[in-house]
Amino acid sequence: MKKRILAALAVLFLAWNVWAEGTAKYVFYFIGDGMGVNQVNGTETFLAALDGRIGTRPLQFAQFPNVALATTFSATNGVTDSAAGGTALATGKKTKNGVLGMLADQKTSISSIAEQAKKSGKSVGIATSVSVDHATPASFYAHVPNRSLYYQIGKDLIRAGFDFYAGSDFLEPNDPKKKDTKDLYTACEEAGYTIARGYEDYQKKASDAARMILFQTEKASQKDRSRIPYAIDRTSEDLTLEQITQAGIDFLSQNSPEGFFMMVEGGAIDWACHANDAATTFRETEDLDQAIRVAYDFYKQHPDETLIVVTADHETGGISLGTGAYEMHTQVLQYQKRSISSYSAELSRLREQYKNQLTWDLVKENLKENFGFWKEIQLSENQTKKLKTAFEEMQKGIATNSKTLYQNDEYLATVAKEIINSIARVGWQSGGHSNGYVPVFAIGCGASAFHGRIDNTYIPQLISKAAGYNPAN
Repeated sequence: MKKRILAALAVLFLAWNVWAEGTAKYVFYFIGDGMGVNQVNGTETFLAALDGRIGTRPLQFAQFPNVALATTFSATNGVTDSAAGGTALATGKKTKNGVLGMLADQKTSISSIAEQAKKSGKSVGIATSVSVDHATPASFYAHVPNRSLYYQIGKDLIRAGFDFYAGSDFLEPNDPKKKDTKDLYTACEEAGYTIARGYEDYQKKASDAARMILFQTEKASQKDRSRIPYAIDRTSEDLTLEQITQAGIDFLSQNSPEGFFMMVEGGAIDWACHANDAATTFRETEDLDQAIRVAYDFYKQHPDETLIVVTADHETGGISLGTGAYEMHTQVLQYQKRSISSYSAELSRLREQYKNQLTWDLVKENLKENFGFWKEIQLSENQTKKLKTAFEEMQKGIATNSKTLYQNDEYLATVAKEIINSIARVGWQSGGHSNGYVPVFAIGCGASAFHGRIDNTYIPQLISKAAGYNPAN
């Protein structure tokens, strides 16, 4: 009882600080999925190494004046998954791993801060770099006992009636149980949503749309509907998180005289961490920062009415910066030109093209091009032997792919990743989540409430106080 009273007093004290600063008319809530403290520090260390120096090149959001550390355990597990972590960040309530927008009993729905914002007359946007029905974005609008119920989550997206959604696509646009049920695209359009495919299509349709859903192009979704391409793999044709954020600001601004709430997730940071792909992880974190810079530009135009909060649902991979020797060499990661997922596809392409004529010399040249091995990065005899052995096992069909949560990578690609990580002195504890602290960065109206050590459930409570949202019924 005493602990509960002290916790309540702490929230009230922080709320008093929020009240003293005024009310946030515009709220940006950025979530880097899997982005622990070392993902942020590692990215800044990597960027400084590109400048040729030891130290950090600060990300924009890491320079925000108000900083806290948040705990992330769920109601049932010491290590949360993204569903329970997202629900805590969205609703201020703990739940069971795998559950979205419900208590651990998997029956009682709980209101999210986005739903509170909508009830308070604000326009609401939910955006991500992965599918719009994935765990983190879904935790702001869906109420389902299992995060894998993608079609039901899509129906909840429509039912929530928010003004702007964005992501790669729907993972499951058709009902897997009832084949004659209308698909989610049709259902969205019937509910008054305009669906745009790509940023240019959004620009053409936005002015005439009452409510908007922004997806990547159909061509991109045919290749991979689960996420927009990693930043490291991006082409000029690809939808970006920066464009998504800009589109959300523009659309919500034109439709929201009362202000808006916008959640933006850098969802693929987590995916890269599950794959222990350091170069891709740091590029994804930098990419989230580019999206945050768009919001920061908006903040500079409305400094007394805007709140920006940046945090994460959990840490992924147990990444370590330093692996024994007291040194870092993250500059070598610049020579990795593709994500490990993309390089696995490249190896498959090479095998298909050359079949039995694929030689070690051809693959060696390909590794030189995509990782800088034997060119910018000198390898030891043992490292070269590991790569050649992996190639030979791949050709014989005896190599086993490395399956992680979101990827199934070629063995040779995995060995190349492990070698460049080891040279960079970046280590990984696992391919899953950890219980590490996650950072919280805040700036603007009500931002001073974010300091010290807090639980992740406090974050939406403090945002709600700062914005003056009506509590859920």
